[in-house]
Amino acid sequence: MVENPFKDIPGTTLFDAEQSRLGYHLNMFCMSLMKAANREAFKTDERAYLDRWPMTEAQKRSVLDRDWNGMIALGGNIYFTAKIAATDGLSFQQIAAAMSGVTQPEYAQMMLDGGRAIDGNRSKKDALSMKEGR
Repeated sequence: MVENPFKDIPGTTLFDAEQSRLGYHLNMFCMSLMKAANREAFKTDERAYLDRWPMTEAQKRSVLDRDWNGMIALGGNIYFTAKIAATDGLSFQQIAAAMSGVTQPEYAQMMLDGGRAIDGNRSKKDALSMKEGR
């Protein structure tokens, strides 16, 4: 198996076939939130609703904690996990800010300014080389 070259980019999780398989049940749970009755059941007792799905405990915990980056790392697709945010009344920009470790206004300004700085975000290997003075 060929090593995924995107694993070398800091903060990047490629949603590929491997991630899709890993997050299948997490993503199907997220899609269930498109129905009002399911959103209500989830909001009434999140843990009980999650236990209906054959997700890993780590996936369930990431949902309960609203650990957006954790959901992505465990196979969640950003477009599916955004349905949890919508259920909570959050905008996509609000969760993107949380995932970036900044406030929503800081995130909005960062995007208006052209996005995240490239320095230190190209390659983990390059960052290590720079740190070691190579």
